[in-house]
Amino acid sequence: MAEDFATPFPAPPKTLAVVLLSGGMDSLTTAGIAAKDGHELALIHFNYGQRTEEAELRAFNKIADFLGIGPKLRLVVHTNFFSLAGGSALTDKAIEVPAADLSQAAIPATYVPFRNAVLLSMAVGWAETIGARSVYYGAVSQDSSGYPDCRPEFIKAFNSLVAAGTKPESKIEVVAPLVNMTKAEIVKAALAMGLPLEATWSCYARNDRACGACDSCALRLRGFAQAGVEDPVPYLKTKPGQPPVDAAARAERVRKLSLLLKALTK
Repeated sequence: MAEDFATPFPAPPKTLAVVLLSGGMDSLTTAGIAAKDGHELALIHFNYGQRTEEAELRAFNKIADFLGIGPKLRLVVHTNFFSLAGGSALTDKAIEVPAADLSQAAIPATYVPFRNAVLLSMAVGWAETIGARSVYYGAVSQDSSGYPDCRPEFIKAFNSLVAAGTKPESKIEVVAPLVNMTKAEIVKAALAMGLPLEATWSCYARNDRACGACDSCALRLRGFAQAGVEDPVPYLKTKPGQPPVDAAARAERVRKLSLLLKALTK
């Protein structure tokens, strides 16, 4: 009997990847890249006593809904270690969140000591449990606050630790696809993939409306400005005397620009 060459071969099964999804722009783009790489996604989120825990969890759930991730592949972890340990403006209310200074070389007070190593360890543990071969996280070193646990050398060293500390057959790799990208490039990548930037939360200080003044807000706003795109999230203020931005109008403009970018890159 002649073979039916018109029948396509079945697609190979997708491998599972765990994505650390804080709810910010970087982690959203990382999730999009993991999906584009052909993985089925399992999303892990951490409530660790950060000031913006409420807004970040809200953003996480919005993004997970957008990506169509069911409850079995969503894991929300609660840990009070970082708030107990202190030492960071993000987790210790006695330390003020400083105003942005993007020209400074020193690591800012918003650095949470060894946070990514601790959170990645939990993510790798879950990955080994559910059979995932990759753990994606949104480290950025090129255009960031200079946190040491976002550098390429940290990622390389951590992968050595993962190889030594997991079962040989697990073969888990930590992947940081944004590590050498700028914020502007991240904005453009998210738009090109049609990701909901309006659902993300980057502010270090507030849960209701982004402050527009902390390091994370400043880096985000600069990235959007360099990309030539308006940020769709509402800010407390943009310049002294200006009213808050209409988030819905901004989101609509960003969606239109995303469609235009897609059309131009076809």
